[in-house]
Amino acid sequence: MSPDQELMVIFGALHLIALALGVVLFVMFLRSESGSGQRPPEEDDGGGGGNDRISDRPKVSPSGGIPLPDADPAPFRLRSHDRPPGLRRDRRPAIEPARPSRRRVAS
Repeated sequence: MSPDQELMVIFGALHLIALALGVVLFVMFLRSESGSGQRPPEEDDGGGGGNDRISDRPKVSPSGGIPLPDADPAPFRLRSHDRPPGLRRDRRPAIEPARPSRRRVAS
């Protein structure tokens, strides 16, 4: 068998496999149910369906669980950039850099 014939056989086999998979998917599509299994609402039901996640009972606890210890509020609240008198710190004086020494070049 020549290489050209081998290539044609490989491509033919791949096309047959793809065709078989396509037929399987098409048959699965035809056999699937046309609806979701629920009956449509009647005229006196009010229609709409609503949200099934909403319940009539109140929440018992917060959804996030108990608050963590570091979530306690601060003992005071800053409403400006000034600090309270007990927490005011004075700034340290700036340290002046030392004067650079002159290099002496030996002549």
